[in-house]
Amino acid sequence: MSEMMVTDYPVSLAFWTELLGFGLAFERPAQKLACLVHPDGAQVMVYQRDGDWETGAMERPFGRGLVVQVYVADVDAVAARVRAAGLPFYVAPREKWRDWGDRLGGQREFLVQDPDGYLVMVVQRIGERPLPQD
Repeated sequence: MSEMMVTDYPVSLAFWTELLGFGLAFERPAQKLACLVHPDGAQVMVYQRDGDWETGAMERPFGRGLVVQVYVADVDAVAARVRAAGLPFYVAPREKWRDWGDRLGGQREFLVQDPDGYLVMVVQRIGERPLPQD
């Protein structure tokens, strides 16, 4: 599970629940902290920045060099909600096949930034196939 510091807790909570489809596992309102669970199993925590655990300057976009992957059963439905909200895709929905060593693994995916700039890859696995023969 990833824990992410956010600058506007209600805005971030809405992004993860309304757009990406996470539900509330539990919340600590006084701390502005929520543990979120996606129906397909992914988990994430968001909490309002409070100065604790900050290892350096917090400048947008947050999480530079970090990609949070969320596996879902219907990536196109999630992409439609992102599109309807008017958010830009960092990488538009696409099909991608990657080398897994002894085979290729395929997925439908898109990338979007959350309100603080964390990069989120929303992924649906679509199968495996043999490596191309030379």
